[in-house]
This record gives sequence, C-alpha cells and structure tokens, in this order.
Amino acid sequence: MAPPLGNDHGKNTDTGVLTRHRVRRRSLLAGAAALGALGATTACTRVPAEGKIEGGDLLDRLRDAGKVRIGVAGEVPFGYIDEDGEVTGEAPAIAKVIFPRLGIPNVVAVPTEFGALIPGLTQAHQFDVVSAGMYINPVRCEEVLFSDPDYLMKDAFIVKAGNPHGIKGYEDIAKKGLKLASGTAYAEIDYAKAAGVKEVMVLPDQVAGLDAVRQGRADAFAGTNVTVKGVVKGKSGVEATEPFQPMVEGEPAYGAGGFAFRLSEKRLRDAFNEELHKMKKSGELLRVVQPFGFTKEEMTDLTVEDLCPDAYGKGASA
Repeated sequence: MAPPLGNDHGKNTDTGVLTRHRVRRRSLLAGAAALGALGATTACTRVPAEGKIEGGDLLDRLRDAGKVRIGVAGEVPFGYIDEDGEVTGEAPAIAKVIFPRLGIPNVVAVPTEFGALIPGLTQAHQFDVVSAGMYINPVRCEEVLFSDPDYLMKDAFIVKAGNPHGIKGYEDIAKKGLKLASGTAYAEIDYAKAAGVKEVMVLPDQVAGLDAVRQGRADAFAGTNVTVKGVVKGKSGVEATEPFQPMVEGEPAYGAGGFAFRLSEKRLRDAFNEELHKMKKSGELLRVVQPFGFTKEEMTDLTVEDLCPDAYGKGASA
C-alpha cells in the first residue's frame, strides 16, 4: 500500500510511498498498544536531541543478547504472521538474512498495527527495528532513520475480468466518472484526488476491495502492484491491471520501502545498509523476496538520501 499526502504523524497516513511530495503509506496515528507498553520494555537507548542523528550502541547490545525484535504489521506481502505462527513476508525475510550476518542470530517478531509501528519503535521501545516494508518519505524521516529502500513499487487496480472500462490510471477514473475504492489511509486516495477523482470509497484492505469490485460497488480498487496481484491470484471474475507510475503535480510519486531505526542508532542502520547493498549487488535480494511476488521491476538503486534529501542529504545532521 501507499501513503497519503501531507503530514504523517497524528494524521491519516500510510506505510508510505516516497515522492518529492509528502506522501505516506498507512496510518501513523500513535497506537494505544504501543504507548501502553512503555513500562514493559528493555533498557532504553539514550534518546538524542530532537531531530539529531547519533551513532548509538544498540548494535553491540543486540549482539550480546543474540536477539533482535522486529516490528511487523500483519500486511501481506510485506510482513505478517503465517498460519503456522511464523513471521514471514518480504521485510522479515530480509531481516532473517541480514541480522545473523551482523552477529545477531535470532529474529523475533512483535506484531502490532501499522499505525503503532513508529511510536512502538521510538517511544515504547517495543521492538528494535521496523520490518514492515514501510514507505520512506520526508515526514517519517524526521522521526526515524531509514535504511536505503529494498523495493520500489508502482500502483495497479483490481478490476472486473476483461477490464471493461479500460482503466489504466487515475485519470481514466476521473474522466469516465467511475467509482474508485482504496484502503484505509492508502496513498492511492491522494493520488486519485490529485488526478481529479472526486470521491474514493475507503475500505479496510485489498480483500474488501476485491469484494467491492466483484459486487459492482466499485469499478476499481487501487493499491500497490504486488498487493493487487497477490489478492487477485486464483480468483474468478477479477484481474489486476498493468502496473503504472502514479504522478502528483507532474512529478512521480515514488513508493519505496525500507527498514526503520531510531534516530539514535546510526551505527546499526549503517551496518544493516552495508549488508543490504551486498545483497542487491549479488542478486540475493531479489531471490529472497521473489516468493512474495516481488520481481526485478521492484528492485531499486534509490537511496534514502534521494528520498529524504532534507533529512539525510547534504547539509543534514546525518
């Protein structure tokens, strides 16, 4: 899924797509579950001054403990708990490769709602890293320290079989006066409105979207390409459109996701990035995420500095 435009924290947002505009990816509202766990956390890392990025000692402490806790948000294919109770998905699969190489053999999942991920990381210290395919955007970069992105995602629609309305992008929805649905706090809502779509039916997730299209309550459901392809697979009466690049005010709205760390833990983030770059260079990253529907098309050489130049680029405190 992708993020809505605007200010992230305390407002509707999403796992967050990145663009030069302020786009997010699922709600970042502070989760009560995360905040309620403040008293049940491990020893806290010293919190840096607001907006300041520091080195941190969490990498050493995780090595000593032999364990890292990753926050996941129950979203297929990015990060979720399977029927056997095991954590899986694109981001946890990457975590299970990289952290043992950093000397941290055990990866333990902490499930929470997407909106509780950043508060759970930075305030409640429920987990050490967010491993949920979270979209990287400038607003979130003010709160957390992102890795370089491990994927770049385009959008797609769930439509009736045969795509009877010939829908290829948000402009088609607007011009033809069609009924569009999308998920709660998905960035696709903002992309559609930027293209002239007046109303978007907001549904809980892509499964509800598939049902809405099947029943004729919506002509299309907008989501990320991999998510849309996954939900229509093997389903009758519906199909996924070809992926497309959403545009906002004439510029591409990039949906690039990565891992999130506390601002105080640059050493851990940098060590993670080093291993991630090795995986990209060798082709291992694609092999690891392919089982979750990711293809060569979703691989990217974008960096977090490209996506958050003000926070991490030249002249920033990073």
